[in-house]
Amino acid sequence: MTTEESTSITQIGNSEIVRQDGDYATKATMEDPDLSDVNDKDEARMCGGCCSASLRPFVVLSAAYLAFTVTDGALRTITLLHAYNMSFSALEVAMMFSLYELAGAFTNLAAGLAGARWGLKPVVIIGLLFQILTYGMLYGWDSSWEKRTAIIYVTIAQMFGGIAKDLTKLGGKTVTKLVTPEDKSTRLFKLVSLITGMKNSLKGVGYFLGSALLTWSYGAALGIMIGIIVLFALPVTVFGLEGNLGMAKSKNATWSDVFVLDNSRLNWLSLARLFLFASRDFWFEVPLPFYLRSPACGGLGEDFVCEEDVDCTHGAICDAVGGVCANLNAGGGCGGLGLSRVLVGTFLAAYIILYGQVQSWTPQLVTGPLGQTPPNKFTEVLWGMINCIPTLVMAIVMYVSPTFLDESRGGMAGWLISSIVIFAVIFAINSSIHSYLVVKYAASDRVAASVGFYYMSNALGRLFGTIGSGFIYTYVGENFGEYAGANGTAGMAMCFAAGTISSVVAALITTKIDDKEGGLRCGPLICAGSSGKGDEEVDGGDGEGKAGDDEQKDAGGEGVDSRK
Repeated sequence: MTTEESTSITQIGNSEIVRQDGDYATKATMEDPDLSDVNDKDEARMCGGCCSASLRPFVVLSAAYLAFTVTDGALRTITLLHAYNMSFSALEVAMMFSLYELAGAFTNLAAGLAGARWGLKPVVIIGLLFQILTYGMLYGWDSSWEKRTAIIYVTIAQMFGGIAKDLTKLGGKTVTKLVTPEDKSTRLFKLVSLITGMKNSLKGVGYFLGSALLTWSYGAALGIMIGIIVLFALPVTVFGLEGNLGMAKSKNATWSDVFVLDNSRLNWLSLARLFLFASRDFWFEVPLPFYLRSPACGGLGEDFVCEEDVDCTHGAICDAVGGVCANLNAGGGCGGLGLSRVLVGTFLAAYIILYGQVQSWTPQLVTGPLGQTPPNKFTEVLWGMINCIPTLVMAIVMYVSPTFLDESRGGMAGWLISSIVIFAVIFAINSSIHSYLVVKYAASDRVAASVGFYYMSNALGRLFGTIGSGFIYTYVGENFGEYAGANGTAGMAMCFAAGTISSVVAALITTKIDDKEGGLRCGPLICAGSSGKGDEEVDGGDGEGKAGDDEQKDAGGEGVDSRK
């Protein structure tokens, strides 16, 4: 390094982020081995010595982020299942979550800017405080309010929850790149997959805890979640992080940095992310729990006289006025399984946990053996098209299968469980690949800004899917009267169809990304060839045209070169 070179160096643990005439590289004070290639004893020795300081930001932020995630999952089930028992329709509940998603979209923009300017620590702390505010406001939700008042109040409370989630998520996602050297793309993929998978598994725990605690007490459920933030996540963040982690090194970030419009690969990936997550939320977030809670249509109405709730079908109640079996929530539709709140929460939690575990092991069990680690745009297009299959099958089956038309409870449960398990696995692989590609394409000196822009699209996709699902589920099915409500099976089938269309759109958009380096391997086969040198020159906006071109190993460390 000569004295004429313009250089800026910032220490992160034992690593230095070095700027040299616009080129960024990560230099470690020790050689940074791929931890997958060492045994547990060697890894423990290294992490107890030199590398522990460099990984400390990852450990601290991950711990706070994962604890927060439990409360985020619980927030969704507590609000949704409490609203269902208070007879809010699927569309009304979707509206309650609208500002949660919309605020998340704008928060990602502001968080990307704030993280680049002031570092990740204050951003995460503010996010945790907003989560406390959200739960505090839900204490004030009065069951005697008119529906309009309750919807407005809960929507505002959820808005603060959306802000909290995306402020905190920015830190959890960004720190993976800050502690990973530029030439360690396989290790980066593993770290991203690990943190993303653990996050979703713990969010599943939150889904279950929220539903289980709700059967005990609404107030107790809120109080326990606040305790997790106050007693663990907040102290860990305040006392465990340095203030300058994640700050832009050469200049203050600007709004143009947040939008990163000069990074075409990140822009196309962000748009694809919007439709990818809409493909899930068109049926998962609101319609699925409503459908699982709803009773069978065939056992409701004036033909079914009762004296007690036990005289009625699963999920139905005995109407005190009419003396007939009725839907607990006619606005939630009928035709479903009639499950209890705890079972609904367990079902959703199992999906989220499975989804998270598959994310964690995607490099080792899926893309690694197939020679697709580290992945590129071809990998995502392949898995994006596979993502369409489970929802397409369910849309067709729910429309035409006698199992659903005759409301055979066991058969319906079998179809739903098997198809959703398959979708969870495929969607987890897609999400894991996406989470890696965003940090690969992000410029190192403004990674917080780049990730913020990308997750803005994630939030908009969730908003699109959530609101769209509320309209579809509420209005598509035939209305069977005041005691039953609309046909939830028809609404659920159309939600699956909408998710399928969204998956196809996401895969088609991904084809526009200029990232053909390495081609696509499908095990021993080459499904798509490499374009050669051309893609090595692609610029991500700050000279970040590639990440780890020399490290084309599979997740098992066996040296599979995807460019062969």
